[in-house]
Amino acid sequence: MKTLTNTTYLAKAVGIAVDNVLNAGGPFGALVVSPDGRTFEGVNRVTANNDPTAHAEVVAIRNACQGLGTFDLTGSVLYSSCEPCPMCLASSLWARIDRVVFAADRHDAARAGFDDAVFYDYFDTPAENRLMPVVRDGAEESGYLEPFNIWSKLETRIDY
Repeated sequence: MKTLTNTTYLAKAVGIAVDNVLNAGGPFGALVVSPDGRTFEGVNRVTANNDPTAHAEVVAIRNACQGLGTFDLTGSVLYSSCEPCPMCLASSLWARIDRVVFAADRHDAARAGFDDAVFYDYFDTPAENRLMPVVRDGAEESGYLEPFNIWSKLETRIDY
């Protein structure tokens, strides 16, 4: 059985990114390779679908989860044509992806007009100076703990 390499998977991710550009999508492609070798593709459809979360990596993760019937992709590898943005990295963490391998980096993307630096810098900036404030307000009045209290007692819950 032929073993596929990082180079092979990255070439495939780059190839689907090229095809996506020619199909009204962004210049990003990704694939998730499951532990048993199944692959699930994703392409950037942000502008095509008017969905700011439709990054190639997120789409590939969604496709893998649906195809495998699970939200836990432990043992899987995410290959991306470009260094994943913070949202895609967080999605990879939530999906329990074991490893992320990418081709072009964030600086290559910035030169093409995709500068994610503000998002990378967001978490290093003091809360009071962040681009988008995230605040807690009126928590006690809203009954904020009730969903967690119910969840904690629910015998049928599925932990993730």
